[in-house]
Amino acid sequence: MDSAILHTLETITEEEQAILDGRMTIDRNLYMQGQNNTINARKLLSAGKLITLRPHTRFIHFPEHTHDYVEVIYMCTGRTTHIVNGNLITLDQGELLFLNQSATHEVCKADRSDVAVNLIVLPAFFHTPLMALGDEETPLRRFLMDCLCGHSSGAGYLHFRVSAVTPVQNLVENLLYILMYEPSHKRNMSQMTMALLLLELTCHMESLVAENEEQAAVIFVLSYIETHYADGSLSEVAELLHHDLYWLSREIKRRTGKTYTQLVQEKRLAQAAFLLKNTDGNVDQVAHAVGYENLGYFHRIFREAFGVSPRNYRLQIR
Repeated sequence: MDSAILHTLETITEEEQAILDGRMTIDRNLYMQGQNNTINARKLLSAGKLITLRPHTRFIHFPEHTHDYVEVIYMCTGRTTHIVNGNLITLDQGELLFLNQSATHEVCKADRSDVAVNLIVLPAFFHTPLMALGDEETPLRRFLMDCLCGHSSGAGYLHFRVSAVTPVQNLVENLLYILMYEPSHKRNMSQMTMALLLLELTCHMESLVAENEEQAAVIFVLSYIETHYADGSLSEVAELLHHDLYWLSREIKRRTGKTYTQLVQEKRLAQAAFLLKNTDGNVDQVAHAVGYENLGYFHRIFREAFGVSPRNYRLQIR
């Protein structure tokens, strides 16, 4: 990480100095209103802002709480230990942890070298970045949709072990730079950078830490579809995972709201649209490339999805 950014983030804050001087508890007035254990975005965000950053408070245990915003935690150096909805999570350098509004969260005491940054994000900030993800179902897209709707259909958090993924590290650093130094057009820049970060994370779903065996299986299926949408099959996935085919099919439907076939079709059509926009292959070649042998069927479902024929889609998009 850039030394200037890291130096700023690791500087002892007034709150941390008070803790080092003997304060034994978190100052609730900095975070909460009344006796409610929900951290209030109004306490942390300036009026009109949708996103800001705050270094994590070290040297003290942060007791159980919730947030009325989406929190994204990035581990700059060292390590922190979190308890989210009763699950123990160790966040190492370079890793990301997303928490939605319903997650219960506490953080164990961190030392001086354990530098983490908390992004405080109002759900509305994700409207623009979410558009970049398209309609394909992924755990990340489902998580963000839950955040926008104010409920949770999953664990309430996503933990990405992406310390070795250079593009992710670069994008996080770019985002921190924008939020710290506030250049012109900072809102557009921060939203576009977040969109790129989300897209990059979507390309590295294997780095998402599964909460349990069922979630791990569905994450594997979604990653499998990314690369085998043209020629893969659910039976092959079940064989690779050593799971019963019918159990896996039900679990996919339960956790994504869609069948395996629907997920594959979404991916195929999205890829077809990409090829029509960015290549010169004819429509039949595009259909074959994404896995459709029945050209009539491809034309019909493409029109249903996009409202126009593949040929007219290409003419309009260009």
